[in-house]
Amino acid sequence: MKIILKNILIILKGIAMGAADVVPGVSGGTIAFITGIYAELIDSIKSINIQNVRLLFNEGIPAFWKAINGSFLLALASGIAFSIITLARLLKYILETHPILIWSFFFGLIVASAIYVARQINKWNFLTIILLIAGLILAYFITESTPAETPNSYWFIFLTGAIAICAMILPGISGSFIMLLMGKYEFILSVVNELKIVYLLVFASGAVVGLLSFSNLLSWLLKKYHDFTVAVLAGFMIGALNKVWPWKQTLETYTNSHGELKPLIESNIMPSTYESLTGNSSELLFAILFVIIGFALIFVIEKIADYFKVKSEKISS
Repeated sequence: MKIILKNILIILKGIAMGAADVVPGVSGGTIAFITGIYAELIDSIKSINIQNVRLLFNEGIPAFWKAINGSFLLALASGIAFSIITLARLLKYILETHPILIWSFFFGLIVASAIYVARQINKWNFLTIILLIAGLILAYFITESTPAETPNSYWFIFLTGAIAICAMILPGISGSFIMLLMGKYEFILSVVNELKIVYLLVFASGAVVGLLSFSNLLSWLLKKYHDFTVAVLAGFMIGALNKVWPWKQTLETYTNSHGELKPLIESNIMPSTYESLTGNSSELLFAILFVIIGFALIFVIEKIADYFKVKSEKISS
């Protein structure tokens, strides 16, 4: 009974991680960090290596399954997959019908996530501040320089999966945000919604390669240079706010492969300027409300995670 309850808790945490990874605001890694399973997640991913693959052939599936913490990974992956599949279609609809409100929500999520991640820095000094600023400048530069249109070729989808999955397990950078920067966020949403199997397999293959190759580096950085690594991540999130500012002016457009007109180059503008340029309401009051909701949600999750952490400890004991 204890094992069943423990797996249910892990699945619920996976669902929360999947929900975070669908939106370009907060990473699944942040949720794992908040819910107290981050170290176990990284160590479990690291354990999928040549040594344990040999164990599979020499001693069989049970020994291999135990060595890679298979039950934990399966429960977590099930929750993540369920969440991504069920939320993708809803999120695509909201992005198309209420862009200002959803981007305001993402804005609040990122601000709160940056604060949460920065709080994990144990010792602030001159170098951590410099690295935070460097992360901020880097993210801002990326959001300004990344084109909106990128190829739908299989090699680029593979690359997108490899890079996005690395971001998804970082406690700070959203994998969906990286896909947004690479011009593949809406495309991958449509792939999931329409169940385009070949694209899904290519993306998943890239994710597996990226995950296995990056987990060891990430573990080493966080153990060896924890504060410096977290400072860069926090700065990156602050700089990323430039991308999710709700009110934008479209300077140039392009026609995508479906014949739809999409923004190519945009600039951030004030709500009042948005109203005068477009003739549409800036929805300022609702936007502020959604920023507050997004901001508060991270700290609500933190409190809920503390509760479940206590529960998990009681179940394990």
